[in-house]
Amino acid sequence: MPSALPDGEAVPTDGALPESATAELGQRPFGFYVHVPYCATRCGYCDFNTYTASELRADGAVASQDTYADNLIAEVRLARRVLGDADVPVRTVFVGGGTPTLLPARDLVRMLDAIRDEFGLASDAEVTTEANPESVDPAYLAELRAGGFTRMSFGMQSVRPHVLRLLDRHHTPGRPQACVAEARAAGFDHVNLDLIYGTPGESDDDWRASLESALEAGPDHVSAYALIVEEGTRLAARIRRGEIPMTDDDVHADRYLIAEELLSQAGLHWYEVSNWAADAAARCRHNELYWTGADWWGAGPGAHSHVGGVRWWNRKHPAAYAQALAAGQTPAQGRELLAAEDRRVERILLELRLAEGIPLSLLQPAGLTSAHRYVSDGLLAPEPFAAGRAVLTLQGRLLADAVVRYLVD
Repeated sequence: MPSALPDGEAVPTDGALPESATAELGQRPFGFYVHVPYCATRCGYCDFNTYTASELRADGAVASQDTYADNLIAEVRLARRVLGDADVPVRTVFVGGGTPTLLPARDLVRMLDAIRDEFGLASDAEVTTEANPESVDPAYLAELRAGGFTRMSFGMQSVRPHVLRLLDRHHTPGRPQACVAEARAAGFDHVNLDLIYGTPGESDDDWRASLESALEAGPDHVSAYALIVEEGTRLAARIRRGEIPMTDDDVHADRYLIAEELLSQAGLHWYEVSNWAADAAARCRHNELYWTGADWWGAGPGAHSHVGGVRWWNRKHPAAYAQALAAGQTPAQGRELLAAEDRRVERILLELRLAEGIPLSLLQPAGLTSAHRYVSDGLLAPEPFAAGRAVLTLQGRLLADAVVRYLVD
């Protein structure tokens, strides 16, 4: 959940949506994102909307972890009022952060129970939480599984201690891999490990070791992201001062190719540029909501939502968020109504990253001309193109941002 928020237009105090948005409810899958903004420490590379205990101490109980579940549940109930009587069973729930598992497991279950009580869960609902490896144990995982969670995502990032130190990650070597086994023992069929490549000082061998260690743990899903140096972070400041070098794009490309090689050999196949899964059941269906322009309610400080072409975002600070809910008002700070062209462009930007690609019918004449050129250049696959779809090749995945820039014309 990025820390920077756009301006947007004002939101009614009751959070009411335009009729054009609610009229579309039920036409697309519907999910919930739950943001838990607490972290034990702030990682040097992180630009998400997160807070440590010391940063929130001045705000007292209103921003406390102890009362957070109650505030979140209040927003879930507000969501039910805003969306009215529409029958929109929740297909996916994703609890992210921050470190959601800094809250007691019973609080995460209570928040899920509120979503179930207000909206109902689809019979095959996917319910995921992110977790710091040091913040869970077998009993905690068992409580989550018994409470209805179906999927765990652990932040591993790297297996090399010197890489973890530079990222300000603090977990015991081997702990993320042990978490996979503990989650399996608790009854979780689907487990993801998050990895980061391109950290300054990381070598190809370091990255291979991280991938191999992750695969040995037996997850059915791996996410591998290139390190992005965000302005305002400690890492950005250190690079600006010349303390550590910036990793260049060629290194990122090499690391991506290593990931594709090792993950595919192990039976995990890409379905989105940065995500590999063992099979269709192992895919993160919640993220697929985002990538395919479905509807979701984002609950929590700074969380973003999208329903029927209306996108809005909550106040960032946990105290301001809690105060709005206590006053019986929406915590939303601003919103925007997406025009038809905005939605077309976003479909291209997001869906092109998927293994299924996009229908060529989304492209304007200039974009279609570029697409033909990209087939000749080996960036789009020829067979799907002949069948009316633009699908990235492996080389195209390396240059996805450049490809999409011309397809949206």
